[in-house]
Amino acid sequence: MKKRVLAILLCSIMAGSLLSGCGGEKEENNKELVLYTWEGLFPQEVLDDFEKEKGIRIINSNFDSNETMLEKVQQSDGKDYDVVIGDDYIIEQVVKNGLAKELDKSKLSNYGNINPLYQGQFYDPDNKYTIPHGAGIPLIVYDPEQVDFEITGYEDLWNSKLEDKIATIASYRAVEGMVLLTMGKSMNEEDPTVIKEAGEKLVSLAPNIRMIQDTNTQNALLNGEASVAILYTSQVIAALQENPDLKVVYPKEGLGFGIMNFFIPKNAPDTEEAYEFLNYILEPEVAAKCFGFVGYYCTNKAADDLVNPDLVVPDSVTKGEIIQNVSTEAEEVYNQNWTEFKAACD
Repeated sequence: MKKRVLAILLCSIMAGSLLSGCGGEKEENNKELVLYTWEGLFPQEVLDDFEKEKGIRIINSNFDSNETMLEKVQQSDGKDYDVVIGDDYIIEQVVKNGLAKELDKSKLSNYGNINPLYQGQFYDPDNKYTIPHGAGIPLIVYDPEQVDFEITGYEDLWNSKLEDKIATIASYRAVEGMVLLTMGKSMNEEDPTVIKEAGEKLVSLAPNIRMIQDTNTQNALLNGEASVAILYTSQVIAALQENPDLKVVYPKEGLGFGIMNFFIPKNAPDTEEAYEFLNYILEPEVAAKCFGFVGYYCTNKAADDLVNPDLVVPDSVTKGEIIQNVSTEAEEVYNQNWTEFKAACD
């Protein structure tokens, strides 16, 4: 009987000690962060180092489209995620629907590292809710051995020396936006008359177009089929890796770009951990690892000297515009322009 009582007492003491110890351990190590992003957006090294340094476990959840992200955040009323990333146009819906928490910048000591070029955009004009994390910028790239004049802007693409020498991506709004910029207009022009005029100018470019395709467009430049190309960011980087002597043009008329952004959902359960993560990502060395991994243009000014120079927009570039949704009437004219342009290129 005494042995049984003693055993019970010992078990109770051990259980109490274990519970006390586990309770302390749980309180210490139970911090977690639910990250909702595109798959493969961060190098695993960055996520692992954050967990080790901050003692915060990351639960990395992925979506396959911006629309899926918006739907999930809406359904949960922002309660299922702590940090979310999305593209500019969908962030506009996030902010309009009141799904983003206004940032407490006093908790972001690295906030000043952000490049102002990518701030103050239509979806967050006062920079209340978002932190940019990478930009995609379609650019002109050309082979100086095949082109005997300097290309400085979109207008140069109409030069008769480039007949049948240009390969272009198939993003109709991006390409038509470039035309509008040569006319001193917005890439998001709404006036059907002006858009139609831009369409006529676009058709006049057809003799210089060698091909229109979205996938591996840079290969036409690399294999000599084209001497000039309008390329997506990933294609620009791929082209330069294979031929560093290619020239990249930051058009004098201005840039069109897309920007990914972080935001904290309004009802995020782990807000303090969210700030820890965002401040960590804004560290120059960490940001450089991220941009080098994903191949997007660096939106962290303090990291410019740490990344591949090809991922840094020159300081001389001070303006850029993001393609936005337009009215149904305007969209119809843009589509008609593109149809006529492709027909003229055949």
